[in-house]
Amino acid sequence: MPLPTVVHPRSSVGLNEIGIETFEGYNLVHWNLNPSEIYEYALKLGEAHLTDNGALRVLTGQYTGRSPKDKFFVEEPSSKDRIWWGNINQPVSQELFDHMLDRARFHLEQQQHIFVQDLFVGADPTYRMPIRVISEAAYHAIFSWNMFIRPTVEELNVHQPEWTVVAAPSLVARPYEDGTRTGTFIGVDIAKKTIVIVGTRYSGEVKKGIFSVMNYMLPQKGVLPMHCSANMGPDGDTAVFFGLSGTGKTTLSADQSRTLIGDDEHGWSDNGVFNFEGGCYAKVINIDPDSEPEIYATTQMFGTILENVRLTHDTRSPDFSSSRFTENTRASYPINYIPNASETGIGGHPKNIIFLTADAFGVLPPISKLSAAQAQYHFISGYTAKVAGTERGVTEPTATFSACFGAPFMPLHPTVYAKLLAEKIEAHGSDVWLINTGWNGRGERMPLKYTRRMVNAALNGELNDVEFVEEPYFGLSIPKHVPGVPDEVLDPVRSWESAEAYANKAMDLAERFVRNFEQFADQADEDVLAAGPKVGDVVR
Repeated sequence: MPLPTVVHPRSSVGLNEIGIETFEGYNLVHWNLNPSEIYEYALKLGEAHLTDNGALRVLTGQYTGRSPKDKFFVEEPSSKDRIWWGNINQPVSQELFDHMLDRARFHLEQQQHIFVQDLFVGADPTYRMPIRVISEAAYHAIFSWNMFIRPTVEELNVHQPEWTVVAAPSLVARPYEDGTRTGTFIGVDIAKKTIVIVGTRYSGEVKKGIFSVMNYMLPQKGVLPMHCSANMGPDGDTAVFFGLSGTGKTTLSADQSRTLIGDDEHGWSDNGVFNFEGGCYAKVINIDPDSEPEIYATTQMFGTILENVRLTHDTRSPDFSSSRFTENTRASYPINYIPNASETGIGGHPKNIIFLTADAFGVLPPISKLSAAQAQYHFISGYTAKVAGTERGVTEPTATFSACFGAPFMPLHPTVYAKLLAEKIEAHGSDVWLINTGWNGRGERMPLKYTRRMVNAALNGELNDVEFVEEPYFGLSIPKHVPGVPDEVLDPVRSWESAEAYANKAMDLAERFVRNFEQFADQADEDVLAAGPKVGDVVR
């Protein structure tokens, strides 16, 4: 059966605008194919396998996650004084970026198949940005279709991309000749509004590259970009959930009783909250159909991409318990695969803001309420922890700090985002909660049913008249009672064999917070510095 050659809507902006020249009779450029058509190419080109229920399983090869040490921003005049340079936002010369873009363009010109998707990022029309993803991989086309906002046919006819992603995953850079660090190179040029991806098939680089761009651009318009999920209650009350991988951000926002606005990337403007994306990218390692039925159901649907998930040999059914390829197994699907997803991707100003952490030290309470200054402090800190045994070499709890709960995607100094957050909290009277989905002093993880109950109690206003007590190390306000949760669960000290053992571990964690925050202290306000934990005679 021959591959389809249907002509599809394309914008008036051709590939030659980005410097890619195609040749009739050799290059077949696939413009804005729909998922069924991309499926055919992905299967015939050997990029994927079909699961028993019609999802598309893809293996990304050597890279099953992002390559942060190989991601760079061009050091150019229009942006160099704004970017927070360092280990995360690494500079690269204009010459090296242009060289790698040239190599990527030449590489794509040698390919028989080039896949182009013209899409949007940003559900709010005021801030919506047209983008284009160009790749040799059909898999990247369907991933982009799933993850970004899909235009109408009429919109495609006039689509003019503001930003372009040029992906050449099978092209391996040559460090000694090209000047790259490794065979992988991800470069972002703010002035040219171009992202180039070389040497990795991992689709998260496409998604997070665009997210990084939004995080650079939107604060200049007074919009807070957020690495968070968001949902909305029956009365229109919006909640946002910040958290690093493994803390429950996607799980807790996918609540049958609330409308899902989005699961990962949002903006908070003067109009309210809006989703950047048109899809979800959920971790599915050990996914449980009973505790996460909405997300599990998407893994059985046509159009979903299952990334690096093992398939059973006889039935081709996904084995979500397997980490054969990676712990970072993922499902990419359009957001409307979730039954209660918002049709607009837009919500009001957040009534509640949830910071999620998975504390493996057994110190932080399962729920606490933060002051405005504490909200900035914990937002900048972006704390979670890895528990022993989750990764090779991790033999004891390891603290992880990621500023703004998404440091790898934040080009500006974290205090820029924190101050925007504080301004919006003050303007709209949002309540901020710290929810610990991690472990207690006995090494037991907080049951999901209790976490859901605490989150719902906060969102529903059930804690408005409850008495709070302040714990002594972090100054956190802990409710003495949450309906449906045993009172002893709320006090972390009661899970330890002794108050002394708890105190020693709490002081250890507090010191880690203080040491981490030293890198931000020179640009943080005094009230934020004073909102951190107490360590010995040094207060916060």
